[in-house]
Amino acid sequence: MADDTHQRRPAGRSGDVVPVLDLAFDSDTLNLLRAEVHARACRAGMSEGRAEDVVLAVHELVANAVRHGAGAGRLRIWSLPGALHCQIDDGAPPAPGSPDGASSLNSWQAHPGHGLWVTRQVADQMEVLSGPDGTRATVIFDLTPGGFRA
Repeated sequence: MADDTHQRRPAGRSGDVVPVLDLAFDSDTLNLLRAEVHARACRAGMSEGRAEDVVLAVHELVANAVRHGAGAGRLRIWSLPGALHCQIDDGAPPAPGSPDGASSLNSWQAHPGHGLWVTRQVADQMEVLSGPDGTRATVIFDLTPGGFRA
């Protein structure tokens, strides 16, 4: 894990990147993952309620990766000026802009639940890219006082 003083842009958006959290996950590590996400959201300056929104959204995406994807994956979080970026990968999805990289929810359909809908409600931005080798979900939470919720 990187120190919070090394805040940079997420991979694919700008050169070398050092996330404030980089965790492999599977069904056995979800409790640890939720605690780490909460700590990073609070450390980024979010209120308790907003930090809980981040935990909820990330948990829903990670649970989809475990249940509907590869069964395991990787979570990375970047704390950037004005926003917290969370990226969940369950394989090797196509890069944005590639022919197979159109936003798609095909591999993470909400089968009986509504986790993707909930995530869209609490995140300021959400993107899901799927390809033959995996899915990448990215959610962004504004850190500014005028963000989605205080």
